Amino acid sequence: MFITRTRITSAITVGTAAAALVLAGCSDDDATPGMDHGASSTSASASAQATRTDFNDADLTFLQMMYPHHAQAVEMAKLVPSHSQNPQLRTLAANVEQAQAPEMRQITTLLQSFGKPAPAAGGHGGHAMPGMMSTDQMNALQAASGPDFDRQWLTMMIEHHTGAVAMAETELADGTNAESKAMARSIIDSQRAEIDTMRGMLGQS
Repeated sequence: MFITRTRITSAITVGTAAAALVLAGCSDDDATPGMDHGASSTSASASAQATRTDFNDADLTFLQMMYPHHAQAVEMAKLVPSHSQNPQLRTLAANVEQAQAPEMRQITTLLQSFGKPAPAAGGHGGHAMPGMMSTDQMNALQAASGPDFDRQWLTMMIEHHTGAVAMAETELADGTNAESKAMARSIIDSQRAEIDTMRGMLGQS
């Protein structure tokens, strides 16, 4: 009788343990797909971002410098409607803003895809880049108006554009990323044309 009871007790214990394992297995199976899916999606996204290697230091330098460079050009363009009555200059300034503001967003997207943040747009000093205006120059421009403003703006923007073209040419020579180089080509083409236009306007002022 003792043996029988022992065997029965053992069988119940084993059966209970097996049932618990089965239930645990089912629970894990039900929970795992959702958990794995979320984890694998996050992991895949992070992995895709982390493994992008189609850029070099020259691409990063170009994008990180061009962002604040463009930001200053947009700032200068926004001064024109309230400081100038020259319709040709107002149209040119609107074109500068319409071209460079979207390029700033493109730069941000590219840098993020490289795992890098976009640099700050504010400030005029401390930028070791061609054509960047100083705080004093920007203050003088803001204080000007009429034909004097027009001349200052054109002179400064020619210098600013010339600096951007030089930076873009360096990117074409040293960069490897196709999107960054395409932007550099676009900057060279558009800003060289605007430089020619501004030189003509400056001669007329």
